[in-house]
Parts: sequence; C-alpha cells; structure tokens
Amino acid sequence: MRILMLNYEYPPLGGGASPVTKSLAEELVKLGNSVDVVTMGFKDLKQKEEINGVTVYRVPSIRKQQNVCQTHEMLSYCYFAYRFLPGLLKENKYDVCHTHFIIPTGIVSYLIKNKIPYIITSHGSDVPNYNPDRFGMQHKLLKPVWKEIIKNAGCITSPTQFLKDLILRNFSENNYCNTIEVIPNGINPENFLPKKKEKKILVVTRLFERKGVQYVIDAMKGINGYRLVICGDGPYKKNLVERIKRTGSGNIELLGHVSNERLKYEYETSSIFIFSSSSENFPVVLLEAMAAGCAIITTNVTGCPEVVGDTAILVEPKSSESIRSALVGLINNNELTMKLGKDARKRVENNFYWEKIALSYSKVYENVLR
Repeated sequence: MRILMLNYEYPPLGGGASPVTKSLAEELVKLGNSVDVVTMGFKDLKQKEEINGVTVYRVPSIRKQQNVCQTHEMLSYCYFAYRFLPGLLKENKYDVCHTHFIIPTGIVSYLIKNKIPYIITSHGSDVPNYNPDRFGMQHKLLKPVWKEIIKNAGCITSPTQFLKDLILRNFSENNYCNTIEVIPNGINPENFLPKKKEKKILVVTRLFERKGVQYVIDAMKGINGYRLVICGDGPYKKNLVERIKRTGSGNIELLGHVSNERLKYEYETSSIFIFSSSSENFPVVLLEAMAAGCAIITTNVTGCPEVVGDTAILVEPKSSESIRSALVGLINNNELTMKLGKDARKRVENNFYWEKIALSYSKVYENVLR
C-alpha cells in the first residue's frame, strides 16, 4: 500500500505527536508499505530526504521555534502544503492519506478529499476543551470547519478512550460523526534497557504550565537523598527556573533540551518518573519511562491512567502534597519501587509494540478503501 502521511510537525520539530508520526511511518515501511510524509520546513532542514525508508518532504513555513508552533505558523504549513500536494499527487498514486491532527493538518486533507481518501489521528490539542491554556479562541472560530473535516474522514483514530469521548461530546445529536477507533501509541521496548537505578527522580516533558512541573518542584521540599532531574524546554521554563531558585534546593536540575542519548541514559538510570500534567491524551514519555523500568507517578485524570493501567501510583493533578506523599511512599519502600518498574516494563511489552500498533492502522486503511 502507498500511504501519504501529513503532519505539520515531524522530527526534529515538535513534541509528542511528532515522534509518534515518525515511528508509525517507519513501522509501516517495515511491514512492506511505501510511506511519504509532507511536513513543515524549518531553517536548514532538507526539502526532501529519505529517513529509514520514509521519504520526507518539507514545505516552506514561517515557523520560528523548534519546539513550539504558533497558530499562524501552523496555517502557513497548511497553505504551502495545499499548494505543494497537487504536484505530488500527480507524480505518485497514493491509496490513502493518513493525517495527524484534525486542526490544522486536517484542513489540507479536507481540501484534497476528492483526490484521495483520508483518515485522521487526533492527538489532543486538536480537540475543543482538551487544552485549558492553548487554542481556546481558535477552536471556537474553527468549530464548523472542525466538524466538516471529521464528517468527511474515512475514519478517526484516537490513542485513548478519553479523547474519543471528548471528540464525541463536541458533536450535537444531529451531527454525523464517522467511526472513531481507539488505537494506542506505541514503542519499541528494546530501545530502553533498565540499568542500575540511581536515587534519581526524572521528569520529561514540554514545559507548559498545564504539565504541572511546578508542583513536582514544590513536592521536593523535605525530600532528602534523591535528586530531581527535569528534561525539556518550552515557554514555561523561565517560571520554573525562578521557582527552583526560590526553593533554595541543591537537588533539582533543569537540563532543558537534551540529546536522545542523554535522555535514554536519564530514563534507564532513574528510579522514579513523574508525569504531572492536568490534561493529557497519550503521553509517549510514560511509555518510555515504563520501558526503562521506572516506578511511575502520574495524574489520575484524562488519558494517563489508560497508559499506565495498574502499574503506577496515581495522584491528584495540581497537588504538590499528593505528589510528595507518593514520593515518600516509594522512597521508603524500595521493594514497591522495583515491583512497579518491572510491572510497567511488562505492560509495555504486552500491549504497546509498534508492530502491533502499525498492523491495527493497516486494518483501518483497508476498511476505508473498501
């Protein structure tokens, strides 16, 4: 099967959905498919290159930052992708278009719907009322367009039941919504090999206020013998730096953006991983920490519980006290910490291999084409 994949972000650009798109595209190639990706250009990135069997096309954009993309920058991708695609569709005969994000990328798929059928994978921020601190006004203005994009899709996929339910709640009874299938994100667990664990607590996330890193920092008050390492960048970084200074603690380190090799090392040597977001769909960082054998502390809301199942300690969002209580419980019970790490690794191996996920998408493509 020949697959056209659209996402305005593709590594090295973007956050969670970006590496998901890359991993899925490469896994589909391993299964014998041909995959071309049309994504956003940025600075000196090549306009066309082949990466692990996937042909990547990059169209012009006005994007200014690698990790954050503003609404007008996303729309620049839509404009240039729409202008670029007619030539690509003449050159290549694709069976299906797999689009990531209902908004903005789905706008492009909708505009070329008469030339190629499309499915859409929703990732969270493209759904109204998902993200409390971003895109509220944009969703209000684009709601009619959002509904049309969904109604014309061959299928919508969601990584979690939580997000599927949220999509459905945004439709009134009189609106028609195509099939929504839940297909989780994946990982290749062999990329993470648990090593000797240090007395280290790890946070990996893009630094937005809703990610809740500030509550983890506050929870470290009175925690001795363990250090907190924070990996990630974003617009809330300056606030977190100031918060760390105010604590006067010498056991908190904010590394910012780190290389893949450094990130892998931090995962594999950390005893505890905390993901404290108050609104999340399917965080891949949870899968990475689980594969690395970390004991997980995460919030009990939105998509996080679906990822970790019964292999983590769930806490209230926006609660330093809840995080601190969970931390103290793990620090004082090494046997529980080790058990949760082993159980998490086993859950990843049993449920989230990329090959299994890619096969699920292959069935969706076949159903749409029928």
